[in-house]
Amino acid sequence: MKRKATRILAMLLTALLVLSACGGNNNQPADNNNANTPGNTDNTNTTPTEPPAPSNGGEPIKDLVTWETSGTRELEEFFILHTERAADLNVLCNAYSPLLEIDNYGKLQPAVATKWGSEDGGKTWTFELRDDVTWVDMEGNEKAKCTAQDWVTAMEWILNFEKNGANNTSMLVTMVEGAMDYYNYTKELAETTPGAAKALTTENNPEFDKVGVKAPDDYTLNYTCINNTPYFDTLCTSAALYPISQAEIDEKTPDGMVGMNNTQMWYNGPYTITEYIMNNEKILTRNPSYWDKDAYLFDTVTIAMIDEATKDDELFDTGEVDNTELSESTLKTIRSNPDDPDNDYLVETRFRKYSYQYQLNFAKNNPDGTPDTNWNTAVANEAFRKALYYGVNLETTWARLNPVNPLNLENLCFTMQGLLYFEDGTDYTERVIEKLENIGPAGTGSPRRFNEELALQYRDQAKEELTAKGVTFPVQMDYYIKAGGGSALDAATVLKENFERTLGKDFINLNICEYVSSLQQEVVNPRLQSFTGNGWGADYGDVENFLDQIVYGDDNAYYANNYTNINDLTDPDTIALFEEFTRLEREAKNIFDDLDARYEKFAEAEAFLLNHALSIPSNYENAWQMTKINDYSKMNALYGCQNYTYKNWETSTEPYTAEAYAQFVENFNAKS
Repeated sequence: MKRKATRILAMLLTALLVLSACGGNNNQPADNNNANTPGNTDNTNTTPTEPPAPSNGGEPIKDLVTWETSGTRELEEFFILHTERAADLNVLCNAYSPLLEIDNYGKLQPAVATKWGSEDGGKTWTFELRDDVTWVDMEGNEKAKCTAQDWVTAMEWILNFEKNGANNTSMLVTMVEGAMDYYNYTKELAETTPGAAKALTTENNPEFDKVGVKAPDDYTLNYTCINNTPYFDTLCTSAALYPISQAEIDEKTPDGMVGMNNTQMWYNGPYTITEYIMNNEKILTRNPSYWDKDAYLFDTVTIAMIDEATKDDELFDTGEVDNTELSESTLKTIRSNPDDPDNDYLVETRFRKYSYQYQLNFAKNNPDGTPDTNWNTAVANEAFRKALYYGVNLETTWARLNPVNPLNLENLCFTMQGLLYFEDGTDYTERVIEKLENIGPAGTGSPRRFNEELALQYRDQAKEELTAKGVTFPVQMDYYIKAGGGSALDAATVLKENFERTLGKDFINLNICEYVSSLQQEVVNPRLQSFTGNGWGADYGDVENFLDQIVYGDDNAYYANNYTNINDLTDPDTIALFEEFTRLEREAKNIFDDLDARYEKFAEAEAFLLNHALSIPSNYENAWQMTKINDYSKMNALYGCQNYTYKNWETSTEPYTAEAYAQFVENFNAKS
């Protein structure tokens, strides 16, 4: 797919094209894609001083009420440097201010940094900061000035193994000069002298002095990269480059930082979190000390935690929430009745930035802690994985998210489409798809990867090979959902049918298992799952941020160390496959002077991963909704953690119609 301006005059049936068309090449520095000039040289803030006027005759919403699904989507961590969970970052992006922000077209904009750029092709970067940003407590009381040193302090925290583990570390150790050495230094120090690394700061720390981050004065920040990194400024929208004050660390201690809640944390963002009731609601309140005085902010934002079984349309119709995404059953009910007035308000959400896959666990345990030898032997067999890869028709699973256009959600890649483009405008994922084996043509009205004939061939091959190794059939596959979730159980039941329909219950049996409160603690850490459904959204604008998560032998690889457990593989053939994928991925990472060559090598690595069924892509994410929010006014990027920042949104006290939304799309594309 090549970038082009596409005007859409109907409902959002082709929202996917919108993202692709308007994403641009996110791997180039701002300001005409010239790496030798600052990203922004004008401190003029053009954001509106008044709330955006609704186009449907309503009034702007002053106190927004939105929602999140209870359970796995609950906020668990309050320290933005210590989490990579979307459910956390979607809230915390409102509490902290970054160097740069994203506009509704996905373009980098000044935030705390007013000017930025590189004069040597992306090897070194300079950011000039505002001098009017302050840290406040929950009540808005000023605690300290926010200065360049706060970004230096934040990097020390992230790279300090004893303080931070490996959270948010993977990007920095591969980009910033000296970062990996400091990470390894603190890890070794923690092992030999417990507590010593935790006591370190940026002061009188010769090892950290070698790291490529410096604050020559209070409002100038310098980074030095290992190699030319023309996309480094996109990392500024990631939690890995958010600030923290040493004064706050001193106040709380490092352990206190990790364990703090909303009443204890310091804020420099547009809102403070003034109320938090777990599995009930969160209230964000406008920060009166927020630096961007021209921004339109809500007086309050209430995020209600909604049980999956709650009737989503009724909450919207009664005005309890200002937006709602409709379940499969609700949408079908509305559409089946032409007289239902809700039909006039059905619109598609924009595609979110996440690419979803099923991540296979290669070192599964039984509940008693012993290895699940039957599963581990089976999943190490390539024919077994390919039987799953080609034999699972996910159309009914996608239909639970988007019953109207389920094939719009089909994902064939590990990397999110629209993230970046070749010089000729070709979407990177299109190049990956060209390299995939046995993928059918688009536009046939059926999934492109599903191939029943091929799947059955691999099934028979796997049975023969695995029976000889003592594997018993059907192979038991354990898939976990949160206990008590009716919708989750329905979705899992559909998934079970998808896995078993083509391959047969005599080959695999998907067991729907339950956890009580924490998937991570109850399932992932003890390695009880056969596979999980995971979504990754890029932290910055490069393929490596996706593929880095599943490389072999790297304790900063998130998927590899949390879900797939590939570093504990014992099968030599599977180890060899992951080693070859890692070699190809590392080769791509080491190409800095030719972005097309870099993307081509990444595409080769990604295709290798998928052609050997080491991961199984599942879907992209969008849904149908009724809303009083213009999605096309929100920050929108395929990288970073800012898309849920409640800033400069167009809203209306009156619901938007499908006709109004069609106009939003037309206006958006006309300016893209």
